[in-house]
Amino acid sequence: MAEKLTPEKIEEIAKNFEKIQDKKIPIIKSEKETVKLDYGSLDNMRPEDKPKVKAPEKRVLPLIKPSDPRLLMQIAPFIDDTLKEFNFKDRVDLSKVMYDTMVKYGGLGLSANQVGLPYRMFVMGGHPQIEDGKVRSVFNPLINDVSKETVNFKEGCLSFPFLFLTINRPKWCSVKYTDQHGKEIEETLHGMSARVFQHENEHMNGYVFTDLVSKFKLERAQKTRAKMLKDYARGGAIR
Repeated sequence: MAEKLTPEKIEEIAKNFEKIQDKKIPIIKSEKETVKLDYGSLDNMRPEDKPKVKAPEKRVLPLIKPSDPRLLMQIAPFIDDTLKEFNFKDRVDLSKVMYDTMVKYGGLGLSANQVGLPYRMFVMGGHPQIEDGKVRSVFNPLINDVSKETVNFKEGCLSFPFLFLTINRPKWCSVKYTDQHGKEIEETLHGMSARVFQHENEHMNGYVFTDLVSKFKLERAQKTRAKMLKDYARGGAIR
């Protein structure tokens, strides 16, 4: 049913028509026609009058199962020439897809083999309370030194949803890698950043964090996980 034309509606249509005549609102024609937008005029428009621009879709990769052989084998050194085999333009493109995927699943780190890619690389960071949200794209990581002092802390892993294990790790680590621009980086990481780097680096060598605890601790954590998943399935709160 057509919308009833009230005096107010007629006045609104008239105003919009005046804006179109003054080139303040672009006329969107068919997809085959090219329309030149007057962005100078658009800057002076009210936000509600500006045409809506759809944000580009993000490429997000699916996580593979923790039993998948690709997650349980050592990864060969990264070579840039292999990027085209999986439709990546360059390191920056791969890093963006990896970061968007990590954020989608709510992680602090994500290794390429967790999404089935045969690359010795991972991304980490992005949390506002850890190094002010700094993000690292890490290619061909090396851990050169670690502290003698260790810290016990509860960890999770995107490959094992709702499974949390207390892992003992060095407090700091000195590392070397190349970033998304191919620049060589050497730095010493502390606290949570050191822990995440060590966790993701283990993925590069085919280890998962369940390998680092006793059978008893793993079984106890799996029971807790099962209860959490049951609560989640029922729509209850995760405690």
